[in-house]
This record gives sequence, structure tokens and C-alpha cells, in this order.
Amino acid sequence: MKATLRSLNLLCLYGHCLPRRSLGAGLLALALSASVVLSGSAVGDQHWEALHGEVRRGNVVPLETILDWLEAHYIGEVLEVEVERENGYVEYEIKMLGPQNQVVEFEFDGQSGQLMTIEGVRINEMRRP
Repeated sequence: MKATLRSLNLLCLYGHCLPRRSLGAGLLALALSASVVLSGSAVGDQHWEALHGEVRRGNVVPLETILDWLEAHYIGEVLEVEVERENGYVEYEIKMLGPQNQVVEFEFDGQSGQLMTIEGVRINEMRRP
């Protein structure tokens, strides 16, 4: 994984965000696999613990896998990662800054890792040849 994908500004889960200037590969992997206290409440911890369990059991694709796919197919820097649960399903929402300063949002199905939607401008300029 290239350095550009390791420099997340925010990692968000269920509306709680952790600011990060430079996540190394180890910290990036731990971000979704470790139980982190976000809000000081038991509810915030339960979300992380549940997600960690789903990733460990293979029910949810690890974030690193999604980021590796993005790096292979698109040029840009990751600005923000959000992990949300919609109707019981995990979704990854990743915002990237493209080479022409365009911001593009990618939405992935957490269970399959499949790209569901892309929103933004000049998306084709971000595609790798």
C-alpha cells in the first residue's frame, strides 16, 4: 500500500471520528480490529467490538483490503473513512482527493467488498490505466 493511502485525516465509525495525520500500515489494520474507546460510552465500545468480531470471523472485509483495491484502481489520497451500519449491513464510505483536487466518495459493501457507488466529479481522471 502506498503512503498516499496511509495518510488518513479521519477514521470514523458510527458517527465518531478519530483524527489521524499519518496512519502506518500497522495502525491502519488495528483501526478496525482493535477495541478503541471513542466516546467513553459502552455503546461506542460495543460497535468497535462487534465490528472487530465480524472482521475476525470473515463476515466483514477488512478495511485494508478495500484500501488495497482502491490503490490498484484509482489515483488519489484518502481523506476520510467512515464505517456505517445500514439495515444491519456494514458499509465503508471512503472519500479520496484526486489529482485535480476533486473529491470523490466510494461506497463499498462491507460483507462482499464490492464497490456499490461512486459520487463526485472527474472520476475518470482518477482511474489507473
